[in-house]
Amino acid sequence: MSHPTDPPIDPSRRWTLTASPSYIDARKSLFQAELTLRSQIEHVAALRRALPPGPFLPPYTFTEGPRDLSASGPFTHPTLADLASNGRSLVMYHMMFGPDDENVCPMCAMFVDGLEGAVGHLEERVNVVVCAAAPIEKVREWAKRRGWGKLRFVSSAGSGFNRDMGTEDAGVSVFQGEEEGVRHLYMQKGDFGPGVERGLDLLCPVYNVFDLVPEGRGNWYAGNEYMMRSGV
Repeated sequence: MSHPTDPPIDPSRRWTLTASPSYIDARKSLFQAELTLRSQIEHVAALRRALPPGPFLPPYTFTEGPRDLSASGPFTHPTLADLASNGRSLVMYHMMFGPDDENVCPMCAMFVDGLEGAVGHLEERVNVVVCAAAPIEKVREWAKRRGWGKLRFVSSAGSGFNRDMGTEDAGVSVFQGEEEGVRHLYMQKGDFGPGVERGLDLLCPVYNVFDLVPEGRGNWYAGNEYMMRSGV
């Protein structure tokens, strides 16, 4: 609580009153860099929004179970158009979990953890779904073990969707339904090419928090073991 005799608070201040001059100078320089980054992020987002219309896609069919992962059925077969309904964009996370895999890719699982926590907010504006190539029963069982239960999960097993989309690896796609069909608007993958990672960083709260601290990211990678040990 402020006192009437306290000096006015500078809204641009990002340091304590006891900070050294050298710290203040460095923090001011960092602030300008952060402001430039913010402007660049918005510039890239504007370029993304301004992409020309993408191609219409075939009427792919998926398999989906009830939102309640403890239910054993019934299973439905929504089309891509069904997923991209209501006149809203469809955001699809391509989760690396194939028919022969025992576990979801740990990095994918971390990204889906973030979407699981945010899906209530996201669904106020867009449709959200997680897609994997593994059979739907396997996807649902793993999701239940992980503690997920708010997201929609679909399986592309038995279709050419993953092959046609080039999404055997992790990625995110945006689709939009129109009267003539569903367009593919945008895709980003987990890397920018061989050995160049961080393609999906903006979707990940974990890495963004690590970027705030002196330890940084280092060579840390997500794992499934500690999440399962913690009961999540």
